[in-house]
Order: sequence, then C-alpha cells, then structure tokens
Amino acid sequence: MELFDLQTLRVIWWLLLGVLLIGFALTDGYDLGVGALLPFVAKSDVERRMVINSVAPHWEGHQVWFILGGGAIFAAWPFVYAVSFSGFYLAMFVVLAALILRPVGFKYRSKKEDPAWRARWDWALFIGGFVPALVFGVAVGNVLLGIPFRLDSDLRAWYEGSFIGLFRPFALVCGLLSVSMLVTHGAAWLAVKVEEGPVPERARRIGSIAAIAAIALFALGGAMVAFGSMGYRVTGGDPFGPSNPLRSTTVPLSGGWLANYAAAPATLLAPLAGFAGALVALIGIRARRRWLAFGGSSLATIGIIATVGVSMFPFILPSSIDARSSLTVWNSSSSTTTLGIMLFVTVVLLPIVLVYTAWALNVMRGTVTSREIGINPDLY
Repeated sequence: MELFDLQTLRVIWWLLLGVLLIGFALTDGYDLGVGALLPFVAKSDVERRMVINSVAPHWEGHQVWFILGGGAIFAAWPFVYAVSFSGFYLAMFVVLAALILRPVGFKYRSKKEDPAWRARWDWALFIGGFVPALVFGVAVGNVLLGIPFRLDSDLRAWYEGSFIGLFRPFALVCGLLSVSMLVTHGAAWLAVKVEEGPVPERARRIGSIAAIAAIALFALGGAMVAFGSMGYRVTGGDPFGPSNPLRSTTVPLSGGWLANYAAAPATLLAPLAGFAGALVALIGIRARRRWLAFGGSSLATIGIIATVGVSMFPFILPSSIDARSSLTVWNSSSSTTTLGIMLFVTVVLLPIVLVYTAWALNVMRGTVTSREIGINPDLY
C-alpha cells in the first residue's frame, strides 16, 4: 500500500527541492559571499588569513547541499535535469570552473610566502565566490523569463539559446540581486566570526551597501515581473496524470507569476520575508548587532528564494519558444515508486546532514583572531 499518491509526492519533492536550495544558499552562500569580499575587507596577509579561516573549516561540508540539490533534480525531475543541464551547459561549466578555484586556492595560497603568489590565489578565491553567485542568479532570472527549448514528439529536448543570450536585463538584475544577497550574508558572517577590528568594520561598510542594493534590486525585479510580459499558466490537458509534458497545455501569460499571490494571499509572506530580512540585516549591521545581522541576512535569503518558488508554482522550467513543452511539478516528475523510495532515503539522511552541520558549527564556534593566526602554522 502506497503511503502517498503521485500528486502528493510531487508536491513534497517540490518542497524538498526548495529546502535543499535554501540550505545551500544559507550555508555555502556565506562562503561565496566571504570569497567575494576577500580582496576588499582584508588588506594585510594576516587579515586575509583571518577571512579565509572564517569559512575554511566548513566550506567543503556545505558543498553537500549543492550535491543533494543536483541529485534531487536528477532523481525526482529527470526532464528538468536533462533540459537544464544541457541547455545551461556553458554556464554550468563556468560555475564549476570557478568553484574548482576554491579548493585549489585554499590548499595552495599559503604554500609560499611570496606576496604576489598569495595575491593571485586571493583573487582566485574572489572569482570562486563572485562568479557562482552571479551565474546562479542569472540562471534563476532566465528560468523566470522562460528557457528557449522545445520537446519533439519523442520527448527529446532541443535547446535553441546561447551563452551570451542568458545575460538579458532581467536576468542580470537577478544575478546582481544574488550577489548582493550573498555578499550581505558573507559580511554578516565575518562580523560574527572575525575578531573586532578593521576586517569586520570594512565588512559592515560593504555589507550595508549590499543590503541596500538587495532591497532595491528585489523591488526592481518584482516591478519587472509585475509590469513585464513574463509568466505562464497551465490551461488544459492532464496536469495530474503520468509525466509527459506534451499531455498538458501551457500558454504564456503576462503577469502570470503573480497569480499565486492572488489565489493564496498567505504566499505574500515569502517576498515580505525577503524585504524584512534584508532590512533587519541592514539594521543589525549598522547597529553592530552581529547575530541580528546574520539572522536578517538568513531570513532575506530564505524569503528571496521562496519568492521564486511560490511565484512559479507549479512551473519548474517554462519554455519561451514552445509553451507546450514547459516542465511543471505535475508533468516532469519520476514515478511514484522512485519518488517514494527517494523520500524514504531523504527522511533518513537529511536529519543526519542537519545534525552534522550543527555539530560542526558548534565545535568550531568562536571568533578567528590575529593571535591565533600568528601562532598556528596549520591554518590557511
């Protein structure tokens, strides 16, 4: 006897995908933000080592969320995985190349005491933080706009876009929003983890600007969604039946991404959390309330990501050139058996990941100090 029917499992996995994306943004997000801040908040070698060691013990563990997110898409939404990973191939390559710079930078930066050698690796760590943050946001912007792909009668996907074509004005706004959101998160983390002095002071200054930019860009993006010609709607077919995108009918609908807010006003909590979190982060940074700032940046991250999911539901990957090919929660999932088995595995393993992450953060609690950097040669 099945515990959940296919429709319920699809919704559960849509929620789980959101949880995994938010988990990645909350944990590895501040790692990316710290990397993007590195050349600007640290001037001396000791200061740079303090910044690096604020995230060095945890960044590898935080990659688990990224892997889980990719695995969840592969297992639960195979159509989405096939189309997105092939269509965004060059963008994915850029992200992976930038992410590869992080472990290399961490491992090799302090192998030589040559200032030029270390400066080059510091900029590599900057690229490893800034580029993924930007490209992830640009990708989300393109998803909201619609991806130029179509499915033929054999359900083969044909992508008709280009790498340069990803950087459209709205997508760039989303990319800059992602950067400002994660830079705010990283600045709040530095205020928590680095001893008081020039580094957290510079982080607060840049974090304040980033928080203001996040509020402004979130509002601008919302206005572009509200008044631009973007959005889709399922109009017919069999959206609750077997997974086959061509069995349902989808049409472009200007303002379609706002329909869920009218149907369920409680969903407005998502964008409100995004704005409120960024504002709380700004207040916390200005008031030197470090945990208030970090809590605010975390709430902003949750709210902004949740806004995308709430706005698009039930769509996951709409098509801008053939709306009928659009992938939704209902028409692109795996089978009941696959979703059920994966749900069982997730229920068992996800709490382990959460407990381990909490334990690791607790063990490494406290601030990174210049004295600790000076007396411990094993630190980066």
